Amino acid sequence: MALQPIRLFGDPILATPASAVLDFDKELRNLVADLTETMLEAPGAGLAAPQIGVPLRVFVWHVDDVFGHLINPSLDLSDEMQDGEEGCLSFPELNYQTPRSLRAVAKGFNMHGEPIVVAGSELLARALQHETDHLDGILFIDRLSKDLRKQAMKEIRESEWFISASERGISPQFKVSPHQTNGLGL
Repeated sequence: MALQPIRLFGDPILATPASAVLDFDKELRNLVADLTETMLEAPGAGLAAPQIGVPLRVFVWHVDDVFGHLINPSLDLSDEMQDGEEGCLSFPELNYQTPRSLRAVAKGFNMHGEPIVVAGSELLARALQHETDHLDGILFIDRLSKDLRKQAMKEIRESEWFISASERGISPQFKVSPHQTNGLGL
């Protein structure tokens, strides 16, 4: 398959909800392969289709040496929360303590259209939530407290990758998270 360029913060596709996958065909299997190869090369713990410019509800992950992918996911989250450092391939070199549910159960389909359920805690739960957020047009900085988000935006505005994108006319878009943020979302 092929490595794909990763879209950076400010690209409108990252702030746009993705469409449900309707066709479980060879194209979809190629997309999963491209996502996996791109994620591993980056390297990262997960990658969602919008991050490579494809507006479909598909993501892959690689956590604790386990690879997986999920199509058209829905999440059930625990009330118990965790804080942990989180970053994103669409925000190079940016990491912040980000609140997430400690456990997550993701339901969806594999690339062949078969229903699957993935249950995870800690890092896997974080990855499932982070990547599902991408499919909803939500970015991890949306989950930060007001003060941390302000600090993150300052760091972003001063970064080389963001300055370069701004010079090309790409400006950031923000969305309000439709998910429970425990008072920490926009």
